[in-house]
Amino acid sequence: MPMYRIHRFSKLTGLSTHVIRAWEKRYGLVEPVRGANRYRLYNDEDVRLFRYLKTQVDQGMSIGQLAELGRGPLLEQAQRELVLVPVDPPPSDRLVSDLIQALQAHDRAGFERRLNGALAVIPFEEALHRFLLPLQQQVGQLWHDGKLAIAQEHYASNQIKQKIFSATNQLRVAENGPVIVVACPAQEWHEISAMTAAYLCAARGCRIHSLGPNLPVQELARYCQPIQPSFVLLSLTVERSKAEVLALAQELAESVLPLAPVGIGGQCAQSHADILTSHGLQVLSDLKALDGLVYGLRPAGF
Repeated sequence: MPMYRIHRFSKLTGLSTHVIRAWEKRYGLVEPVRGANRYRLYNDEDVRLFRYLKTQVDQGMSIGQLAELGRGPLLEQAQRELVLVPVDPPPSDRLVSDLIQALQAHDRAGFERRLNGALAVIPFEEALHRFLLPLQQQVGQLWHDGKLAIAQEHYASNQIKQKIFSATNQLRVAENGPVIVVACPAQEWHEISAMTAAYLCAARGCRIHSLGPNLPVQELARYCQPIQPSFVLLSLTVERSKAEVLALAQELAESVLPLAPVGIGGQCAQSHADILTSHGLQVLSDLKALDGLVYGLRPAGF
């Protein structure tokens, strides 16, 4: 997860360094870590919190009254507001274009330098929307059009997966949130969407069991039985025939749906939404729908 020194934190939140230090000292809503050079370092969660506080203060709320709520409730309110009034950050077209050019030129150093440089200064969730997911989509399309070799597509995809995996591992481990199982069904090897969903759910305080690609339905059901998840989330991106989707829907309805609600996202799920929903499965249209689902789950101690 990126860490920001106070001047970068100031730019990300729209607050002066003086205000940041004053709120930090007076209300204790953030506890920045100290880097090796003794600089105070703030994380993405701190950015989200202080952006929300600034918005509320700009609308006339008292910072003192807000601070009385405490960090946890404020972060939850901040995220709920993002769900109610979703604003997608604009894609970083120039950065994505530069990354594609480096990829096509086999310029590994240039690709990783640009990618890592952007991730160092942009909160990770924002980076997902602005360039990581758009990059993945463009890489996939270029491969489909024969303009990228499969090895180049694999390299870019692995870079993106590494970033999501690393960011997920740096999140705080939730102890009381809803339990969500995330997986890709059998014959589904494209796991970036599932990894993204797992990250977003974990960032919102869910307890995530991420089971990876190509998981047979019976194994998914066997895993779910002892843990009793609040929700099962599947990614279905690669196109399948109507008969294949029907067979999958029937198997999920028989084996997994009695254990937990099941939601499915991805291009293939969108194409066959009628089949899936007719079997009691939920189809998630996008990441905003996932956000709404997470906050609609029955609270489990938080």
